[in-house]
Amino acid sequence: MTERKTQLDAIAVVILMACCLLWGLQQVLIKATIAELPPMFQASLRLIGATLLLLLWCWWRGIALFEPDGSLPAGLLAGALFGAEFACIYLGLQSTSASRLTVFLYTSPFWVAALVPLWIKSETLRGVQWLGLLAAFMAVSFALQEGFTAGAYSLRGDLLGVAAGLFWGLTTVVIRVSGLARISAEKLLFYQVAVSAAAFPLLSLALGEVWTWQFSAFAIASLTVQTVVGAFISYLAWMWLLGHYPATKVSVFVFFTPLFALLFGALWLKESVTPGLLVALVTVAAGIVLMNRRPATREAKPTS
Repeated sequence: MTERKTQLDAIAVVILMACCLLWGLQQVLIKATIAELPPMFQASLRLIGATLLLLLWCWWRGIALFEPDGSLPAGLLAGALFGAEFACIYLGLQSTSASRLTVFLYTSPFWVAALVPLWIKSETLRGVQWLGLLAAFMAVSFALQEGFTAGAYSLRGDLLGVAAGLFWGLTTVVIRVSGLARISAEKLLFYQVAVSAAAFPLLSLALGEVWTWQFSAFAIASLTVQTVVGAFISYLAWMWLLGHYPATKVSVFVFFTPLFALLFGALWLKESVTPGLLVALVTVAAGIVLMNRRPATREAKPTS
């Protein structure tokens, strides 16, 4: 078994930056493709493809997915929350810009920090961490003001972005407090993509979306990147990083994603970059840094 490292090396930094760049581009790709493929139909194709790829990967690697281990109830709950997050992302991008939605989406660490201590007392927030949580609340409130002034349509997308961040955070909480973190990364990912892949086609039909099977070259390329790189390779790479490097040092990189989304949205979709959005982005980044700080201790204390 490979020994866990205490510091990020060059390989880790390159993989992390590649993941963040891809995730920032991903929201822009989804929004650019909505004009041709309705959001839930687009998400269905992506998740079904990712599930099939994961099944092939596990078969090739000899990784068991269906052996009983007591993880099914929590796994189904995590999958449902993951699906709710994706539904909010895809539907929200119909109404707001990719850069704005990504800023709201990446408030998820704050939901985790606020909720995990309810079950794991050793992770109760301390002074500077509460300051980070307050910074996140102020950033979201400030950015949402622009949604109010832009009208109900844009506000709907912004609120769906906030909800996506909440569902992402709740997914993480379920994984942390239920013991799902002890199963293989592949099985954990399978719960999430498989449950969503089963539910999204039904949701697409319920919303009355029109399914089309004549794709442009751009739509094919977009779906390929979203599925193969976004929902399969990057997620496995992220889980590999969390298994080999300190989680706090890895997680700090997530605030590069909204920055890349802001950049791609402005250059590709010509989305406006408002001062309020920039302030929100910087404040969220600062809040994540504060939330990840750990106070120095004079003596060792037991952890749960």
